[in-house]
Amino acid sequence: MFNITPMVRNLLIINVVVFLLQSSGVVSMEDFALHYFGSDLFRPIQLFTHMFMHGGWSHLFSNMFSLFIFGPLLERFWGPQRFLTFYLITGLGASLLYSGVRAYELNGLENETATYMVHPEPMSFYNYMEDHFSGRYNRDFAVEFRRDPDNPTYIEESKEAVRYVYNQVYNSPMLGASGAVFGILMAFGLLFPNLELFLLFLPIPIKAKYFVLLYGGYELYAGFNRVPGDNVAHFAHLGGMLFAYILVRMWQRNDYSNY
Repeated sequence: MFNITPMVRNLLIINVVVFLLQSSGVVSMEDFALHYFGSDLFRPIQLFTHMFMHGGWSHLFSNMFSLFIFGPLLERFWGPQRFLTFYLITGLGASLLYSGVRAYELNGLENETATYMVHPEPMSFYNYMEDHFSGRYNRDFAVEFRRDPDNPTYIEESKEAVRYVYNQVYNSPMLGASGAVFGILMAFGLLFPNLELFLLFLPIPIKAKYFVLLYGGYELYAGFNRVPGDNVAHFAHLGGMLFAYILVRMWQRNDYSNY
């Protein structure tokens, strides 16, 4: 399982090279990370390019480590071409589900923003900032605004802050190979369900099917109960798993029919 295969090796190299180019400024997140469909920064190519970009060394390492561990066995099972097709489709599926959920979330944010502009109040300002910009705004200003809620200067400054947060959230991109990697995890659990895995954080082996079930359950919980400041695209992970499930079952049915 730990012997590298050609397509996995190529994907590892591409991801590392793109990250180095990204770190040096040659490749920009503005152009190649996935932005919301309604953003002026969105380009269709981002649906694919985002999965080769990462937010830091730890982000890159965690995704590439999972690809290195679980990818080779799937590539040997399917062959390099089908494995690459699977990788790209699950990465695309992850971005589509994430974008759908994001459209719903941004619609709510737009309504909250419009409501605040009509009724700018200190408590509403505090809640807005805590929900969408926790830990990254000036809490001292929020305290001063609460002490003097009718101050026109404070009201205008709060509106500017809300507009800034809205634009930041609206144009924040999604990037990383996590959707495709979670697709690989799902396929691994479906095709080799009873293979026992030894994980660093568990003292006992766990079968692949249970590992995938637990991980998927966690992502579902975290997606619907996201805490302020959590910038992990949980629904992209779930999208990768969902499309992986559909693709594996479809291929299994077609392969059995051909047989």
